Amino acid sequence: MKKTAFLFLILALQAKIYAQGTLSGDLQTNINFFQKDTAIKASDNPLYDNYLSGSETWLSLRYNVKGWTFTLRADAFNNSNLYNPAQALTAYGIGAYSITKDMDDLTVTVGYIYDQVGSGVLFRAYEDRGLLIDNALVGLELKYKLGKNVLLKAFTGQQKFILEKYKPIIRGFNAEGDYSLGAAHLIPGVGVLNRTLDKDNMDQVAATINGYELKDRFLPRYNMYAFTAYNTLTYKNLSWYVEGAYKTHEAIVNSENKLVDENGNVEFTTLNYAKKGFALNLSAKRTDNFQMRVTPNTQPRPIDGNMNWQPVVARLRPQRLMARYTPASQDLSELAFTLDGLYSPNDVTSYSFTYTNISTLDNTPLYREGLADVYYQGIKSWRFQLGVQYMEYNQRVYQVKQLDKPIVYAITPYTEITYRLTDTKSLRLELQYQKTQQDFGSWAYALLEYNFVPNFSISISDMYNIDPNYSAVSKANHYYSVYGAFTKGPHRLSLAYVKQVAGINCTGGVCRYEPAFSGIRSTFTTNF
Repeated sequence: MKKTAFLFLILALQAKIYAQGTLSGDLQTNINFFQKDTAIKASDNPLYDNYLSGSETWLSLRYNVKGWTFTLRADAFNNSNLYNPAQALTAYGIGAYSITKDMDDLTVTVGYIYDQVGSGVLFRAYEDRGLLIDNALVGLELKYKLGKNVLLKAFTGQQKFILEKYKPIIRGFNAEGDYSLGAAHLIPGVGVLNRTLDKDNMDQVAATINGYELKDRFLPRYNMYAFTAYNTLTYKNLSWYVEGAYKTHEAIVNSENKLVDENGNVEFTTLNYAKKGFALNLSAKRTDNFQMRVTPNTQPRPIDGNMNWQPVVARLRPQRLMARYTPASQDLSELAFTLDGLYSPNDVTSYSFTYTNISTLDNTPLYREGLADVYYQGIKSWRFQLGVQYMEYNQRVYQVKQLDKPIVYAITPYTEITYRLTDTKSLRLELQYQKTQQDFGSWAYALLEYNFVPNFSISISDMYNIDPNYSAVSKANHYYSVYGAFTKGPHRLSLAYVKQVAGINCTGGVCRYEPAFSGIRSTFTTNF
């Protein structure tokens, strides 16, 4: 890795010597200080008992010159809790690099590649620092423009894992068109993916299968093939995306954490209609054993080793209490449906609603939501939002909790009020109440925020377990937060004192369970 980075720098410097290019980059640093709080169970791990602080840093550089693009990123983790919130990760190295050459209709990239096929159902290599997901493909990608309307793409390599790589080989092909037919616009595409296991991973799979009873054993395969076809149609006020994918038989991990030999498929669609004052969206997805992992062997985290990204049908709510019960996409068995509507009779009032129903293919309830809210800005300097959500959430599936009664039933009324003091200064108030008898019990939440655009913002909030479920918690607790951020040009610094309840943290439909947090969080970002 060090030799590769050194070669990269030599090539970039030579390019700079012989031609004038452009250099840009960005820096992000997170620093955490851990303050033990046994009342909320932010304790009993090395971070709170011994290390007391941790950090993560990413420094990225990008150099462009005469059709060449060089990228380099250094990653540093010092007692970081980002990968596993209960353990410390310490590592440093070259997190990503790439060299890209544009040659008329052909683009060649070697190194760490971030890309996807269609919506990502078949393949997606992406980075999400919030959960420390970095599924870059380390290898080669070719893109070729076939005329004005078709883009061909082929890639091969290995998936990144922190600062290492998984051993299996991934290969793929994607063809995508772009056509206008009168008032209609079409973007059709097809994709193919092949994943080949290495001998070490195959030996582990075989050893696991040989430990089963004879009736449960099967012959594992080195190669898995997957196919997808998709299309986006836009016609006047209508937009429709549809995708269907299939994968061949391979060893996958079922809901009982056991290897089984299954093929899989997924169908996904979203239909949008919008005109002045009215919008309607329908999304649906059916998933059956479409588990796309770089290896079926056990990984440190359930979200590690995914080669694809399953689209999220449920709406991701920004409100603090509703966000506690965000449903993650299921790759084994899911039947999901969401209907959204928006009606704006005038420029100051709008009404919206959402209905979502998610179950397994055998009709086991997973998630249900009904939400309605109204937005009003008819009073000078004031903006009001008022709404209510009804929600059902299966903790046994989404949080892997073995409960006799796994469904959380909750009703959450909420409001947000913004008062504009001047053109650059405003106050914002959030109030939420979540009524439930399950999980930790009922919650009340309040946040007050002051914004001075574009430089400064500060907020204070409290999340209080107002009516606890004493079978899950010993007493009612306050979870305070004080937050401040300062921005000047490309530089931004934020500092927060946080007490965070244990629960699910989701980003883009990818979720993980995180224990309680107590302490200080700081982030600095800049671009140059």
